[in-house]
Amino acid sequence: MVSLIEELEAREAVARARVEELKADIAELTSRLMGEREAWSRLRIARETVAEVLTDLGGPGTRVPVTVGSGPQGVVGPGTRVVGAIMVPHWREGLSVEVLPDVYRDIVEVVTDAGKPMQAKQIVPRIGLPAVTAKIEGTRGKLKRLVERGWLTEAEPGQ
Repeated sequence: MVSLIEELEAREAVARARVEELKADIAELTSRLMGEREAWSRLRIARETVAEVLTDLGGPGTRVPVTVGSGPQGVVGPGTRVVGAIMVPHWREGLSVEVLPDVYRDIVEVVTDAGKPMQAKQIVPRIGLPAVTAKIEGTRGKLKRLVERGWLTEAEPGQ
């Protein structure tokens, strides 16, 4: 017969072995996670850089050749959506509103014409959308993006 102390020591040894095994699993998963985060970060940076270069090269009416993978070259023209490209480029000297997608261009024109700070709920009907919550919130997001990218300034929150 096994003593109670010996049984507890045996169970402790099994538990210790499971803990060590889990620690090794955690270390391996942590290492894999760091590698995947690094790959993700590099892909994100590459996508953003390519989108900026395309924006710099392009402009209204400009067609920019794009190579996708190892396939043939395609041509991106106005109105063509490039997946992962920044559709609202950062504002810089010499860049006109013509590079913006239609709805963003309409928003900038409405705010510019008003000559005073406006709220999203005031802009929505002026760009031809129904004044419903979903459209107001969508426009608010677009306004925030335009402010973030330097096309508009926010006088005070919501304006």
